[in-house]
Amino acid sequence: MSEIDGGRRPTRRQVLGTSAALAVLGYARPGFPADVNPLSPPMSAGDPGIVNAAVNLTINGTAQSLTVDTRTTLLDLLREHIGLTGSKKGCDHGQCGACTVLLDGRRINSCLSLAVMHDGDKITTIEGLAKGGNLHPLQAAFVEHDGFQCGYCTPGQICSAAGMLNEHKAGWPSVVSDDLASRPQLTDGEVRERMSGNICRCSAYPNIVAAIRDAAGETL
Repeated sequence: MSEIDGGRRPTRRQVLGTSAALAVLGYARPGFPADVNPLSPPMSAGDPGIVNAAVNLTINGTAQSLTVDTRTTLLDLLREHIGLTGSKKGCDHGQCGACTVLLDGRRINSCLSLAVMHDGDKITTIEGLAKGGNLHPLQAAFVEHDGFQCGYCTPGQICSAAGMLNEHKAGWPSVVSDDLASRPQLTDGEVRERMSGNICRCSAYPNIVAAIRDAAGETL
């Protein structure tokens, strides 16, 4: 190697190694003091940015009247304010379907919906599907076909399936339906497409499809 000012020219390996070390040190350096880079302080109950509103809903046949922060999602209202923890918080982005509930018989992702939007609405959660001591046909079918493993997604799967069967009964086609003018057959492909918004990380899909087809024709 040639010499520069009495020293050796650094090799490419040395340059890359030094750069990597500096990058690591820069990433791991201590944070600035709190008085220099303060975190946003928590909002107090009297903060003008917080607005509460009254909301009246019928949940699983029971009237509920609450006053909640207008930013409260329907999922958080169900879980944190009413204590109905069957509906699960998975992705909190409407992508996994674990939070699915029925709004006037139609399925929605409760994590994407503000509670105050549903004043006067009727909500059905997994806790409201069974009638007395009798399981809903879908619940019984999921047990019969072992349509779950860890069970975390199961409440959303069952509520979504209940809404989906209502849609099918009404003649709604899906993207895989061959004939848009007639009621489609509820094939495995139809069920998979219509339930594609509900993710099962345990991959119990074949059993879920079998359970839904077994319960086909039964609605809320």
